[in-house]
Amino acid sequence: MSNFDIENSENEELFEHYHFIADKGQKPLRVDKYLMNFIENATRNKIQKAAKDGNIYVNGKQVKQNYKVKPKDEIKVMFEHPPHEFELIPENIPLNIVYEDDALLVVNKPAGMVVHPGHGNYTGTLINGLIYHFENLPKNSTDRPGLVHRIDKDTSGLLVIAKTEKAMTHLAKQFFDRTSKRKYVALVWGNIQEDEGTIEGHIGRHPKNRLQQAVFTGEDKDEKGKPAKTHYKVLERFGYVTLVSCELESGRTHQIRVHLKHIGHTLFNDERYGGDRILKGTSFSKYKQFVDNCFKILPRQALHAKTLGFEHPETGEWMDFSSKLPDDIEACVEKWRKYAKNQKEFL
Repeated sequence: MSNFDIENSENEELFEHYHFIADKGQKPLRVDKYLMNFIENATRNKIQKAAKDGNIYVNGKQVKQNYKVKPKDEIKVMFEHPPHEFELIPENIPLNIVYEDDALLVVNKPAGMVVHPGHGNYTGTLINGLIYHFENLPKNSTDRPGLVHRIDKDTSGLLVIAKTEKAMTHLAKQFFDRTSKRKYVALVWGNIQEDEGTIEGHIGRHPKNRLQQAVFTGEDKDEKGKPAKTHYKVLERFGYVTLVSCELESGRTHQIRVHLKHIGHTLFNDERYGGDRILKGTSFSKYKQFVDNCFKILPRQALHAKTLGFEHPETGEWMDFSSKLPDDIEACVEKWRKYAKNQKEFL
């Protein structure tokens, strides 16, 4: 990341922390409210203080918090210090390494662990642990050591990490060319009608909630998002929820979460996309209590990166890795399995 070519009134160098370009259809909106929609964990007070301190720039000029954002405005939040996410601190974090050689390693990431530092999560990430345990990891195109791909904080499962420049280049190309294989297991709301199918739809930032992604299928889909394809297969049906396997043919942010919601089957307990409330089922209070208990057992979205396959960058050998469902998803699925069986017995 390079510094922005702006200096403050005291001629000190400024560092870019956030950079947004307003959509074509952006309606006039105060810049502080606009940034609230874009920056995770940001408070209005912090944004207003940034404006008061002269840290918010629109089209290269300082603006106050009441500036009205217009279509195609380029908005940058600048500070005198580099972003914390680039101040990587090695931390002795235990890693669940399922395979390692001189070129790469495969780790099984627990739910709740952020993959790389970012706003609000500067420590305790997978990368903080990696740089403690491994020296001189190669950096990817965004300067993140070892990282070939990533999964969300509350998604568990397998990740491959590059230990050499050659491995980084080779593995990154496989992910870009979609020759790597990734399968996930998800528990979703509703009874998916087809036993298997493919979801296609361009994925890009949600126009109103910038912490979400959305599917775009209109004529302007290429402008608003990038093509994405998810293949799914039903593993088990429990009536009000379905256990599915998903294989990615692309790797967009929140892809499985967004694609499944798009076809009406939001991930179970996915708070960001509305799956943390009852979306299918009865109005009986006993059922509500049952679902609440499931939410307590599985306090995150029901998504696990179960299998991972790729060509080894040194040997050319195809490598396959699989991980068992974590205890929280397994316990939740078993609870639904028993519930579905009991329902059938009463019918």
